[in-house]
Amino acid sequence: MTTAARSRKVVLACLLGTSLEWYDFFLYGTAAALVFGRLFFPGADPLTGTLLAFATYGAGFVARPIGGVLFGHFGDRVGRRNVLAVTLLVMGMGTFLIGLLPTYATIGVAAPVLLVVLRFVQGLSLGGQWGGAVLLSMEHGRPDRRGLDASWVQAGVPAGNLLAAGALALGELALSDDAFLTWGWRVPFLLSGLLALVGLWIRAGIAESPLFTEVAARSRRPLAEVVRTHPRALAAAFCARIGVDVAFYVFTLYVLTYLTGTVGVSRNTGLSALSIASAAQLVLIPLFGHLSDRAGRRVVPLAGAAGAAVWAFVFFPLLDQGSFPAIVLAVGVALLFHAAMYGPQAAFIAELFATRVRYSGTSLGYQLAGVAGGALAPIVAIVLLDRFGSTTAVSLYVVAALAVTVAGLAIAPRPAAS
Repeated sequence: MTTAARSRKVVLACLLGTSLEWYDFFLYGTAAALVFGRLFFPGADPLTGTLLAFATYGAGFVARPIGGVLFGHFGDRVGRRNVLAVTLLVMGMGTFLIGLLPTYATIGVAAPVLLVVLRFVQGLSLGGQWGGAVLLSMEHGRPDRRGLDASWVQAGVPAGNLLAAGALALGELALSDDAFLTWGWRVPFLLSGLLALVGLWIRAGIAESPLFTEVAARSRRPLAEVVRTHPRALAAAFCARIGVDVAFYVFTLYVLTYLTGTVGVSRNTGLSALSIASAAQLVLIPLFGHLSDRAGRRVVPLAGAAGAAVWAFVFFPLLDQGSFPAIVLAVGVALLFHAAMYGPQAAFIAELFATRVRYSGTSLGYQLAGVAGGALAPIVAIVLLDRFGSTTAVSLYVVAALAVTVAGLAIAPRPAAS
């Protein structure tokens, strides 16, 4: 097999496996927006119930840096490939068990407690998986194609989101509201057990990263070394990620709560619009990743951040019209600007760190930002709208986060030598 063919095989396998991981992760977030508040926090008023559901959702983000540190250590010590196989099994197990979980009506307060535990398991898996998939894809390819190769892993995010939203939307179309709330929501979670096995089979034939195998002396304590030798790179990775994360979760997750609770459209309308926009991102993310190989890792995301900052003030007025075309336009353009930021981001962050500590550095910088960005974004948006009664406050929050991303791009050091 030629080097190019081997690289394509690795990229395809990482894309498929990452899509399955994100399917599991987003499935929880979508269910938190639509059903978990009623099933696991029935004694709370609708607003509090949704906030509590998103709080359990945030537990996955808290676990992601821990997973990044844990799996990143072994990824830098023993290799990328085997760590990825373990993360898929962990994610599949956690998501499958959520599908079997009794609700509050059956076992009381133990239900939301177990929900948090299983969400934490999901976060551990995803925290370790992302960095490994990015590095395998990038380190198998040519240096002048790193933006494109790594961006295919990023495309696993809309693919997973599309699968999750589509699975729940199909359940809502095929079942009555009572049937969906009683058992229909469980089916997509239970399917993840099979998906994890499929993903594991896909990754079984991947060769180890050639750059990793060439490392003469592997770090014994990669996390400590990364903190000591790459502090500026860690700060840049963290900051560059914040605005991208906040924008994404406001545009794709909080939007479901806003559409059903404030605008008053059906859940299926929001899910359908999100599915269309996510499908477009499958093409846009690799396109912008490839563009970053030509125009530079900073230029493309800077343009995306500027566009997203402007669109944040157009986004909600379009949603308020309540028409399906307006909702599709709002979400679609929002995710176009997000793709411009997110497509080049994997290569941008990974190139900041030397190969011997790249798994730990990439995972830590990326996943820590998830706690400050994505974990809080839906909760902050809900609170801001409730407190100020206007979406302008939410838009300003998105813009402030995007300003942090711009700062991260500005302070980033030059790429590492290898």
